Amino acid sequence: MSRYTGPVCRLCRREGMKLYLKGDKCYSDKCPVSKRNYAPGQHGRSRKKVTEYGLQLREKQKVRRFYGIGESQMRKYFNMADRMQGITGENLLHLLESRLDNVVYRMGFGSSRAEARQLVTHGHFTLNGKNVNIPSMIVTAGDVIEVREKSRKGEKIKSLVEDHSGSTVPWVNVDLEQLKGTIVAEPTREDIDIPIEEHLIVELYSK
Repeated sequence: MSRYTGPVCRLCRREGMKLYLKGDKCYSDKCPVSKRNYAPGQHGRSRKKVTEYGLQLREKQKVRRFYGIGESQMRKYFNMADRMQGITGENLLHLLESRLDNVVYRMGFGSSRAEARQLVTHGHFTLNGKNVNIPSMIVTAGDVIEVREKSRKGEKIKSLVEDHSGSTVPWVNVDLEQLKGTIVAEPTREDIDIPIEEHLIVELYSK
């Protein structure tokens, strides 16, 4: 599967909004979106007529970039959401929000989703007492995510704990002393603060 390895700030500029892909830099004056709030490239400043398909495509790309997933993964999650009971668009966001790497980010153990994904891949966390290194695992209510005992003395984990500001969502309860988080409820649409019109993604994939 191909993976984007270029400057992630270009992705934010392409979508015309902050996607918070660089952690602390996104909140500083150095953020390129604040300095150059237009699309990258030679014709980035030019105005273009956006079609209905273009709007749908941009919403899909925005969600992919928020969660750092590829097109095949996005299609897989949509198919799963479509088979679930309820509203497909909300089901899709629920699945993406329940990814292990996103939950680690929501717990505050990562300044960005990319950093949280790297920590999971390197095996710094356990899920219900078992070692895990798959960022795409889906967690559910009652699951417990904890920093591995052997990882707690690492400088990276220590710095994350020092800078920790608590869980950013109400459905995750973080115990900073024990370095663990418990999923106390399933994420709802109201809990997801990402500015997305998910119905446009459903329309795009339903064609």
